[in-house]
Amino acid sequence: MSDDHAAHAISAYGGALNRTPQLDRVAEEGMRFDNSFCTNAICAPSRAVILTGTHNHVNGVMAMASPFDAGQPTFPALLHDAGYQTALFGKWHLGAGSGRDPQGFDEWRVLYGQGEYDNPVLRTPRGDEHHAGYVTDILTDLSVDWLRSIDRDRPFCLLLHHKAPHRTWIPAERHRDLYQGEEFPEPATFRDDYATRCGAAAAARMRIGEHLNPRDLKQDVPAGLDDAARTSWQYQRFITDYLRCVAAVDESVGRVLDCLDDTGLADDTVVVYTSDQGFFLGDHGWFDKRFIYEHSLRMPLLMRYPREISPGTVCRDLVSNVDFAQTFLDWAGVEAPSRMQGVSLRPLVSGRDATPPRAAIYYRYWQHDDPAHGIWAHYGIRTERYKLVYFYNDGMALPGTGTSAAAQCWELFDLANDPDELVNVWHDPAYRQIRTELTDELARQQAAVGDAPHRSQA
Repeated sequence: MSDDHAAHAISAYGGALNRTPQLDRVAEEGMRFDNSFCTNAICAPSRAVILTGTHNHVNGVMAMASPFDAGQPTFPALLHDAGYQTALFGKWHLGAGSGRDPQGFDEWRVLYGQGEYDNPVLRTPRGDEHHAGYVTDILTDLSVDWLRSIDRDRPFCLLLHHKAPHRTWIPAERHRDLYQGEEFPEPATFRDDYATRCGAAAAARMRIGEHLNPRDLKQDVPAGLDDAARTSWQYQRFITDYLRCVAAVDESVGRVLDCLDDTGLADDTVVVYTSDQGFFLGDHGWFDKRFIYEHSLRMPLLMRYPREISPGTVCRDLVSNVDFAQTFLDWAGVEAPSRMQGVSLRPLVSGRDATPPRAAIYYRYWQHDDPAHGIWAHYGIRTERYKLVYFYNDGMALPGTGTSAAAQCWELFDLANDPDELVNVWHDPAYRQIRTELTDELARQQAAVGDAPHRSQA
């Protein structure tokens, strides 16, 4: 798993930004999921969902600073109890100290918080380790060494969790000149004015032209640029270093795949690549994530397992990161606890059952108006064609536009006709019936996972 890796920065997904031959190899030898989504597009909450197979109001990690009870059932701990050799190298980002350190692992070495790109310090059960070099390479070295050391007669579960390509986008020395001189096309929605949508989109403080920290750009903005030219210049600096960081992650994937081949483990090993959420790469003028909008909500998900997954297959059904834990446990023959709220994807990916696992994805972002990014708390659903969003203000005054606060806070997008989510059709009479059906479905989804609507919803 990587951090903040958008699906459209993986060439297997048809993106034109970069080439990722090793990630493409997983897709070519396995399955690419085109509609894999997260339940909360922020790091710690998403990681808690993946580990526990539960939504954030159940696992307790509703915001970045929420304490994580590492003793609650997680798929690595359950695999460990079933006799699996288990290891975690890289980003944990769920706190440190009694009750919050990783549990259920024979070996773990994790970064402090976000960690550093160069010369990282890793926490271990034995104390801190200081490593010289580039973090993506160091974590890969540890993972490959562990794979070569395990008992081949026992099953294993390895979690390799990269820091990259998370901000501040410092590439490896060998990639410092990658894409030098290239001009990347700006996304079609780069100059989005957020017309028709609620105030939340305009209030977000993550516009490339206004909110990127100078340290992220790593050089001074040229003098004499007007606002539009400065925004374009900042986009080029951002996207170039972001993609350089992705290049090292791609190389890491290749090294792990080669290790599995060399050790004779490839045919019997499930390989999964994902990120903790998506990321805006200038889409709607933004960097970062957090919103339910597509580029943030959509997670890359690639799976290879020669025993059950046909090469080069594509799954277009709606799947969620809450499904991952039960899927891994299913492959291992370990019963999932009743508290888990996802579904196993194994019947779907193996071709034994073509029934779509769900009609809608339920999403909730709890961290209202944080000082750094200003994203409003919201929840909603994403179906095959539509997206319904409710922004609730938690007491924060909404900008007055002559409409009621409740009506103002709803957004509805017809993704078939508006894949870029530029036109909010909530007030369009032509969508009255769809609006009713989707609000009913939202209520069903909330009831199914035991989440309560916000008191402001009308």
